[in-house]
Amino acid sequence: EAGASVLLLRVCLALLAWPVYLLNLLGLWEPFCRKVFFPYILDKIGATHEKKSKKHKQELFRTLPDFRGPSGQLRLLEIGTGSGTNFQFYPEGCRVTCTDVNPHFQQSLSKSMKKNQHLHYEQFLVAAAEDLHQVPSGSVDAVVCTLVLCSVQSISGTLREVLRVLRPGGAFYFLEHVAAERSSWMYFWQQVCFPTWKLVFAGCCLTRELWKNLEEAKFSELKIQHISIAMPWMPIEPHIVGYGVK
Repeated sequence: EAGASVLLLRVCLALLAWPVYLLNLLGLWEPFCRKVFFPYILDKIGATHEKKSKKHKQELFRTLPDFRGPSGQLRLLEIGTGSGTNFQFYPEGCRVTCTDVNPHFQQSLSKSMKKNQHLHYEQFLVAAAEDLHQVPSGSVDAVVCTLVLCSVQSISGTLREVLRVLRPGGAFYFLEHVAAERSSWMYFWQQVCFPTWKLVFAGCCLTRELWKNLEEAKFSELKIQHISIAMPWMPIEPHIVGYGVK
């Protein structure tokens, strides 16, 4: 029975990761994870993911200039900017507002900003994706979100905020890892890894079927492509990429 095997393997994985569970029990894991572990590991995994996803991102962000506002400027808001790996793909002169719930990416973010001086950086907000109250309604032409929807508290809340801050005719760009086909081995392993993965990787959920949330959100036009980005030894191969227009 698949359910029993999943449970048994989950226990084995939890035993292997027992120090993390212990630190979590003592209330020490979360602050350490946010400040030290997650920014560090994201830098390492991020570099591999970046190489593998580069052509998909180039293809995705090629259409960004089409969404310039009436003034001819492109005002872009990035949710979960992290270390700023997307900056290289944004068009010349683009005005960028960065947001992240975790303020501890400062070092790698500054590096990315120095490298990408073709952009204007407006401000950096420490904010959860579901609560962007510092950003006025209808004030941006594009919102970008890559590998963030896996760990937000509320997907529908996040998408509501995205639609609120976008001007009519603006676009929401996404590239996210998602749940595998339910009958696949990959989905089996995603279920096995789920609890330990979520704890170790700061709330990242492996089995979200994000395309369904995007289809339910009120976009006037939605382009979604299912792609595969092979990450060695990691259950995050299936991805979706695309954009929705308000």
